[in-house]
Amino acid sequence: MITVGAGAVAPQIDIENCERVSCDVLVVGCGVAGLYAALNLPTHLSVEMICKEDVASCDSMLAQGGICVQRDEDDYEPWFEDTLRAGHYENRRESVDIMIRESRPLINDLMAYGVRFDRTATGELDYTREGAHSRPRILHNADLTGAEITTKLREAVEAHTNVGIREYTTMRDLLVEDGVCVGVLATDGSNESLMIYARDVILATGGVGGLYPRSTNFRSLTGDGCRICQRAGVELEHMDYVQIHPTSLYTPNPDRSFLISESCRGEGAILLDAHGERFTDELQPRDVVTQAIYAQMERDHTPHVWLSFENVPHEVITGHFANIYRRCLEEGYDICREPIPVVPAQHYLMGGIHVDAQSRTTMPHLYAAGETSCNGVHGKNRLASNSLLESMVFARRAALDIARTQQEYRDGRHA
Repeated sequence: MITVGAGAVAPQIDIENCERVSCDVLVVGCGVAGLYAALNLPTHLSVEMICKEDVASCDSMLAQGGICVQRDEDDYEPWFEDTLRAGHYENRRESVDIMIRESRPLINDLMAYGVRFDRTATGELDYTREGAHSRPRILHNADLTGAEITTKLREAVEAHTNVGIREYTTMRDLLVEDGVCVGVLATDGSNESLMIYARDVILATGGVGGLYPRSTNFRSLTGDGCRICQRAGVELEHMDYVQIHPTSLYTPNPDRSFLISESCRGEGAILLDAHGERFTDELQPRDVVTQAIYAQMERDHTPHVWLSFENVPHEVITGHFANIYRRCLEEGYDICREPIPVVPAQHYLMGGIHVDAQSRTTMPHLYAAGETSCNGVHGKNRLASNSLLESMVFARRAALDIARTQQEYRDGRHA
């Protein structure tokens, strides 16, 4: 017997008369995790993707700083240690190892899809450094890295005839049969219900920023995947591990806080108090810098501190940070001439739906990847620019595991 989640169905959803759709794999979410999972599934499988808003309204589009990659063999141990130190050594070491070792092949794959990363004057990949990194290992496309990666992946997915995308379609619950996930109950943009049946489901529904008054996330990210999984008895992990980013542009009543990338501090921007004095080491882990800012705000009795670009070359500001420069001008600040007001804002969920190294949840045939999942890479505090990489590495592992088990099923070797 098929039930909906834990058996409790919202009364306004008519599951008896709703549309029914079937596919091999359903991906819930169209950020980099969902898109990359779809691209790594065999083309003979039918894939449906759904997203709560339009495809472009995913947090992956907002990522500014960049994406980490292992530069050479000598970088393995430093990166491993940087990630653990930032995560307060609560990281799952197996997951950190997987992320680092699979980083270079993934970057090569992204470039094969047409993703452009900034290069030096001699044509080599340009690596930058951010807070808590012991050395430069971050690739970037100016300050729009997330948009560059997400757009190229979306274009690649749209070229796949086996993948369908339904925008403005919201997951409402899981479809469960004998403890096994068999699909999702959803509503479309007209609030019409549909039951999407799939042999495997990948949840890539993003974080929880929409639940916070000040967040860098889209307001539509309200922890749907985690909440629905909890109701269905799927294990969650470390839901209290929420990262506050030290620097968002301060405005009195923000809708979505505009992120001022950590790479700005990596390139020399400094934090100043109300008297124009530097008060902390800007390249410490995010949680440490955030605590220093809150403490300074309390001492100064101000709603923000200041970020100065006085040590950042003009060409870096107008080139590498062109989007930040432009947005600040819209708000009335010229970062080439004056500091800007910044304040911490909710940024990332390190916890989420518990998954193993293949991104499998505790419910059979249900996977999770990206910010909604917790594979243990980030520990208690995420290291800058590990998120895009971690999301795609483990989305790919989910896709490969699904491909393997579905082939075994077709061959009669798997239940």
